[in-house]
Amino acid sequence: MKIQHKFITAFCILLIMTGTSNLFAQTDRASTQATTTPDIATFLQVGYAKPCGYSWDGTGVYFGTSMSGAPQAYRLNEHGWPYQLTTFEDGIDTHSGAPYFELSWGGDMAIVGASIGGSELSQLFLMDTQTGSLRQLTFKPNARYRTVLWAKDDRSIIYNSSEENGRDFHIYRMDIESGEAIKIFGDSITMPGAKYPTRFSQDGRKLIVDLTHSNADIDLFLLDLLSGEWQKLTEDTINVIYDSPTLMPDNEMIYLICDNNDDGILRLATMMVGSPAVQFIDDGWLDPRWEVKRLTFSRDYKYMCALVNEDGYMRLKIRETESKKELPSPPLEGQIGGGFIDQTGRCLISFENPTRPSDVWRWDPLNETLEQLTFSTYASIDPKTLIEPELVHFTSFDDLEIPAYLYLPAEYVPGTPVPFIVYAHGGPTGQSVPRWIGTFQYLIQNGYGILAVNPRGSTGYGRAFTALDDYHNRKNSLKDYKASVDWLIAEGYTAKGMIGIRGGSYGGYVVLGMITEYPDLFAAAMNSVGIANFETFLQNTQAYRRKNREAEYGPLSDPEFLREISPIHKADQIRTPLFVIHGENDSRVPVGEARQVIKAVLNNGGVVDSLIFPDEGHGARKLSNKITMYRKMVEFFDTHLKKPVENPAIIEN
Repeated sequence: MKIQHKFITAFCILLIMTGTSNLFAQTDRASTQATTTPDIATFLQVGYAKPCGYSWDGTGVYFGTSMSGAPQAYRLNEHGWPYQLTTFEDGIDTHSGAPYFELSWGGDMAIVGASIGGSELSQLFLMDTQTGSLRQLTFKPNARYRTVLWAKDDRSIIYNSSEENGRDFHIYRMDIESGEAIKIFGDSITMPGAKYPTRFSQDGRKLIVDLTHSNADIDLFLLDLLSGEWQKLTEDTINVIYDSPTLMPDNEMIYLICDNNDDGILRLATMMVGSPAVQFIDDGWLDPRWEVKRLTFSRDYKYMCALVNEDGYMRLKIRETESKKELPSPPLEGQIGGGFIDQTGRCLISFENPTRPSDVWRWDPLNETLEQLTFSTYASIDPKTLIEPELVHFTSFDDLEIPAYLYLPAEYVPGTPVPFIVYAHGGPTGQSVPRWIGTFQYLIQNGYGILAVNPRGSTGYGRAFTALDDYHNRKNSLKDYKASVDWLIAEGYTAKGMIGIRGGSYGGYVVLGMITEYPDLFAAAMNSVGIANFETFLQNTQAYRRKNREAEYGPLSDPEFLREISPIHKADQIRTPLFVIHGENDSRVPVGEARQVIKAVLNNGGVVDSLIFPDEGHGARKLSNKITMYRKMVEFFDTHLKKPVENPAIIEN
């Protein structure tokens, strides 16, 4: 196996220059920082690159990075130089973690999505992939446009949009030349919810559509694009996920991943058009213990790729479709994403782990050649100082085993308590995985430990585990975080008075829930874009999100329960110093959630600090705002967690 390091000097120079110019534009570094440890702003300027498109002939490589200050789309030219294609003030939007970018079949055009001020109400733009010239295609600023597919003749696009009523996503077709669009699938009365175009048949005449009822319940439909007729492909009596469907060239067999099995784990399967029965494939290619995150095929159906979640580590598995011969996987340990395949079988992927940021790589399984295509800057940080986590487990109140990733400072002495931050991921159907998080590495180098918990409700561990916090079981996930703190103290990693908690989005709710349910547990808490009041959240979030969120948290028709789990109604219990961050344009968790909790804490004489960004949405995207936010975070945690501890006693249950 050969690894080609085709070092792109110009790329490194570009990213380093971009990073340092932004750094010098900020205020002077805090005088309290040790001279050997870079400022938090330096860690925030460590680069990244994620693939977003790959031409069939393998010559066109497209990726996204925010090293210009906001996420933009780039392509590598024939000399390996990154040519910037987009220059939106707020950057392009992201979809499932990747840049919003859909390459045409011919490779000379792409669709990009962008919104204003972080609102996520993405509009569609037609882009020339050589020059970056743009033509706006949609003009409904209160609608969101999400998934786009190019018709195989590149004359039209298929996409979904909330434009009809702001609540339901239907499927539309737009003629590129004229800009005229018509709805081709979906009805708000008989078929409410979010419909997504997933993949065309080989002949381009049929389209598989995904109807998402909730994060745990997805159905599939087959739409005939010529006649407009459709048929439902799936049928079940429980919540089932049918994902990554591909209709094979015979227009009869469908490959997909599905969790309708005894373990509730997403596994490789097939089904036939006209029959809802799912046949799981257990031929030794994929280990049945692990969840299949995504399944893709090459354009000619010759190769199939599976991204597999092996206890938080994402692996790429490849094989020939017809012969079922397994091909070598890239020798990379961490998080692999992407999986674009060219006509020779080469795969364009992203790769990152806790000690290296994401870059774009190309893996040739036939020749076992691994080629790194982008080289993100470390922003002067020595990679040898970066820390890998340890996968640990602890038991919760009901003896359920909870996984977590434990990060310890390099100089940690066993049995000596250090300040610790418990990290709560978003979702709630998300998962903390070992990946590059610059703020983690900064805190670790400054003497903090971090525990990234995957409580009940997290994905990656099967359907039953994910459902354990639904509706009336919401607070059981908070008990998992309580157990994590007890475990940290019992193991001697930290002590009472030295422990903080940090989380964003649903993780922000966890933060508020923990400091109201367990007022004496933490010495500091940071809530970013979190939910304080489930009633007002469900009333004010974008209409297209409401049904999905009600399936998790409980419906608006049950206001008594929503009030019972809402931290805002226990704000008088908040004794923990609190730091609140939000974006004025947040369409997921509206900024009113932050304002409610800030007002309540102040009225009760509590300690609260805040940052409300007028030009951000659901989290800070702009580098200048991120630097402001995380510098304040560091000051906040240092103030409250690095005080002398007189009595490091174990917290009583």
